[in-house]
Amino acid sequence: MAPDASKVEAEVAVVGAGAAGLYAALTAARAGARVALVSATALAQTASYWAQGGLAAALAPDDSPDLHRRDTEIAGRGAVRRSAAALLCREAPRAVRELEALGVRFDVDAAGDLALGLEGGHSRRRVVHAGGSATGRRVVRQLSAVVVEEPGVTVLEQARAAAPWTVDGRCIGVVLEDGRVVRARATILATGGAAALWARTTNPPGSLGTGVMLARSAGAALADLEFVQFHPTAVTGIPGREGFLITEAIRGEGATLLDARGERFVEELKPRDEVSRAIAEKLIEEGSANVWLDMRHVDPLLFPNVVGALRESGLDPATELIPVSPASHYCMGGVVADLDGASSVPGLYVVGETACTGLHGANRLASNSLTECFVEGKRAALAGIDEPALPAVAGDPPAATPIAAPSQATREALWRDAGLTRDRAGLERLRDDPHPLARLVAACAILRQESRGAHFRADFPETDPALDRHHAVVAGDETPAFQSWI
Repeated sequence: MAPDASKVEAEVAVVGAGAAGLYAALTAARAGARVALVSATALAQTASYWAQGGLAAALAPDDSPDLHRRDTEIAGRGAVRRSAAALLCREAPRAVRELEALGVRFDVDAAGDLALGLEGGHSRRRVVHAGGSATGRRVVRQLSAVVVEEPGVTVLEQARAAAPWTVDGRCIGVVLEDGRVVRARATILATGGAAALWARTTNPPGSLGTGVMLARSAGAALADLEFVQFHPTAVTGIPGREGFLITEAIRGEGATLLDARGERFVEELKPRDEVSRAIAEKLIEEGSANVWLDMRHVDPLLFPNVVGALRESGLDPATELIPVSPASHYCMGGVVADLDGASSVPGLYVVGETACTGLHGANRLASNSLTECFVEGKRAALAGIDEPALPAVAGDPPAATPIAAPSQATREALWRDAGLTRDRAGLERLRDDPHPLARLVAACAILRQESRGAHFRADFPETDPALDRHHAVVAGDETPAFQSWI
């Protein structure tokens, strides 16, 4: 009898083929597991491909994992889960070395040592890049090439997950939109974040919180949905380049932010929430649509893809100022996960921006997220292969129901009511939005009656020390409630 082409049997199913998904799939396969990798696009075309930031790791002689952890906690404004930060910072240097062993070529200095960049919130140079601001492209291309040669990995391209398959409260796989079913003892969601739910964003159109919605439908708890980071320097007003991100590393090399008078108005390497709000305040003060990024004194050879993209749009950053303003960039919140990526649903794991371990707190430290993809992707894969065998009888899988996309009205409502500045009236309005994730963002933001990091309440402008290390968690149909994480 011919095998049923509609069913894929695996030990580990990985949904999402960005940096976290690729690394998880590769780790599981090299540990001996049969892996099914589900990719909504062709490989090497995921959101990670466009990542301009690098990997943060304490590699310099004057640096240490403890200093890296301290910077992470400072940026996270008292909401960082210390155990998650300590783990990431301790394992980050090894992740860089493992990627080098897989063929990723990071930038080096004249002496042949890794070139370490400085980004906002870091007290040391500790960010490694590959091809300057082309890090995501270089890393994802290389990992994709390695994965397709790995005999233990079956790649399902142009395939989208539509529903988790659960039996007696345990996740045993995933159903795809085309009706195919992947059965696996462990399912790892690595589908990225939800920043494209906001009208102005640096993210590709598919970053709509798919993994968060899939996990929620399986019964998983969510947390920190009110913490959404807005990148300070996204191109604005340039057709074809709206929202194009200009990496923070360029400011680390000396680029400055100027107002309409050509004067600096902010310390460019403060954490992103501070820089973004300073820009927003300047835009209101001046009644303008943008401030200006001056990178005329930055060596264009350091950032070839940024410079090339700007020149293609008619702007030469070597001679002209670049119009920029904040845009939705990264969601610190997501599916509640432990330090191995395990969600509250047995058999279901989450990694990368889909997950919320508490690592990023209220404001992600620059370039920690790409490092997290590899540190947590590896840990989830190794934990997943130890899940018990699948039940012999599981019944029929659920129907394939595509995840609903947000309307333009929803995206505009999130930008207006859950943007850089929020208040009760706007958030209450957002609670009536048709999109379930928009409503959950509003509910978490209403609960947090303070301003902390990327969450700024105009009606509660001060930080409440009583909420340090407290996370807004929502499970099932319950309203969000605070939990303390250590």
